[in-house]
Amino acid sequence: MAGRRRGWFGGQRSARNDEWVQQARQTLTAAFLDMDRRQSIAEAAVAASAQVFPERGMSARWEPIRARCYDAAGVYLALTERLDQAERTGGTVPQQEIDASIRRLGDAARGVDDFYRGEQAHLEHAVAVYGTVPQLVAQVRAAAVSARQAADASAYAGYPSVRQCARAVDEGLVTLEAAVARAGAGVVREAASNLEGRTRGLSRALEDAPGKQHSATTALASAGTRLSAARHRVERVPPALSALLREFNAASSADLANNEREAHREIEAAAAELTRARATLQQDDPEQTLDLTTSARGHLASAEEQADAVTDRLALLREVRANPQDQAKAVRFKLRDAQMLAVNQGLVAEWGSVLDAQSDRLERVSSGLVGRHPDYWAYVTELEAITAFIAGVVDRMRNTEK
Repeated sequence: MAGRRRGWFGGQRSARNDEWVQQARQTLTAAFLDMDRRQSIAEAAVAASAQVFPERGMSARWEPIRARCYDAAGVYLALTERLDQAERTGGTVPQQEIDASIRRLGDAARGVDDFYRGEQAHLEHAVAVYGTVPQLVAQVRAAAVSARQAADASAYAGYPSVRQCARAVDEGLVTLEAAVARAGAGVVREAASNLEGRTRGLSRALEDAPGKQHSATTALASAGTRLSAARHRVERVPPALSALLREFNAASSADLANNEREAHREIEAAAAELTRARATLQQDDPEQTLDLTTSARGHLASAEEQADAVTDRLALLREVRANPQDQAKAVRFKLRDAQMLAVNQGLVAEWGSVLDAQSDRLERVSSGLVGRHPDYWAYVTELEAITAFIAGVVDRMRNTEK
């Protein structure tokens, strides 16, 4: 064979030379087309990944394989031109150059295969997702337009929730159209998903709208009942404050002096909100009714807190006065547990003196209950402070253990 080829390249144009050139060109072309087919498949998949999953960085990883293919293709094209010239003039092309080009094309094709197999699951998924984007856009757009038409035709189109959701869908449609016109598949897919969520929100708002009249009526009635109850609770504040001043040190209730006034102010605000809520319900605006009712509940909760602070303080101080050492005993138990933890964990050097100081602190606060009207509130607050301090030490010791 080699001898015959040397004859074919003898420098004169012949039928046998033309035949050899044709065979060489066919072999080269077959190798090139095989590489090009594999490269095209992989490149399309990489492009899909770059559009849909840019965070995977497939383009950067594909670039050296792609460059290798282009290099092999460049050698192939140059060699093909030389074969054309040889066919016209009867010139020669060394066989080793043809074999080297075929090997280079084959190596590039294998590089493509290795890359593709290593990322096959992801690349095929990217291609599949990329292919669904146009259909996804069409479906999401159609659903959004249908929901907007339903909202416009609804008897509840004027409800704030429906108007808000409808505006959100309009914005989502504009964003999607802009993405389709200018952005890649990944951005388009994200815009479509966002619009899909907004469309669901509008559909839910339309579904919920018919029941809001009943909900608003029920909420308004419940808030009215709570308003009456809150007024009764506030009525207990003046006698409770009077009892605190008669029975205990004045400092025990100094921080509560304004509670009655604050409670009445909150109740007045709640009553005003409920009056407005009734008016909006009559105007067929249940959503505004619900908002006002929620605001009224907030005012009522504050009024109840102000009132309860006074009555609860009176009950607590009476309980402490009846058994002043009970709370101190409970704190001593916590202190003893903390000291045992320090011993068990070998932390006495670090925390022993700190805990001992709390024992002295307990003795001081207990000895302060003297006179006709001891300051039981100061006693309670100091015990609470000691308890909180001990709890903090225990947490730090346990963290040291870990």
